Amino acid sequence: MAITPSHVAEKPRVAALVGATASGKTAVALTLAAGLGAEIVNADSLQVYRELNIGTAKPTREERALAPHHLIDVADPPEAFDAARYCREGREVINDLYQRGTPPLVVGGTGLYLKALLSGLFAEGEPAAGVRDRVRRELGALGLPALYARLLHLDPVTASRLHPHDTYRIIRALEVISATGRPLSEFIASHRFKDAPFQVLKLGLLLPREELYRRIDLRVGTMLKEGWLDEVEGLLSRYPPTLKPLQALGYRHLINYLAGRWSWEEALTWLTRDTRRYAKRQFTWFGSDPEIRWFHPDQTAAMATLLAEFFG
Repeated sequence: MAITPSHVAEKPRVAALVGATASGKTAVALTLAAGLGAEIVNADSLQVYRELNIGTAKPTREERALAPHHLIDVADPPEAFDAARYCREGREVINDLYQRGTPPLVVGGTGLYLKALLSGLFAEGEPAAGVRDRVRRELGALGLPALYARLLHLDPVTASRLHPHDTYRIIRALEVISATGRPLSEFIASHRFKDAPFQVLKLGLLLPREELYRRIDLRVGTMLKEGWLDEVEGLLSRYPPTLKPLQALGYRHLINYLAGRWSWEEALTWLTRDTRRYAKRQFTWFGSDPEIRWFHPDQTAAMATLLAEFFG
């Protein structure tokens, strides 16, 4: 279904499909894109990297042949890629699709990337050197768990969307509080909608918890059968294990096994547990967005109807 400027009163229209890991976004997106004539814009922070394929559940070449995909395999593992770069390149893709009259369907589970693309990034600025030094001294003296507990007390909204081991973002949020006396989530909320260049329809995939957990367990097993461990070994032959993408969910677990720090059973246990926790954090992020309309992955017909009306 092609779109023309006459269909858009003021801003280009963009649809987004979000959901937790293993919720079925790829399959649903391919079905919706085929019916709509849309092109898919990736919003997964790891699928942007070349060579990270199995562990990121990256769409296969066969799947990508069914609908054009953008922002997949656009960076090498050592290359810096953050939400700001994603926002810039994603908006270039969407503007190009708009000029060609093609509906964009943004698909992924990285909430920060979606927020950056659709609503812009909150410019936090750099904290004073004294604030940064003080927070880092406290990290050394008290440890990360104590700082995370402090953030839970001072800014529970921000803390709820961060992993307790995300040192950089925990420290950053505490720096903002120390420097301004206001929680980071308050600044982000006040920024909302100030940079909104698109009209957006947001669809979300929602599964009962036990069904999602079964899908997660099945996905982990499938990835391992497809050669995920071999993929990690190949990456380690070319890159250091400290590389940011290799510290991501799953990759760091298999690296710990290969390094002899964990047994195979321990690696699988922590991997399954942490994947479930990650899915919960994703739902916490997306669940706080009142604009998302939720569906079971089987309800593709209902989602297709909404998309046709939105772009029609």
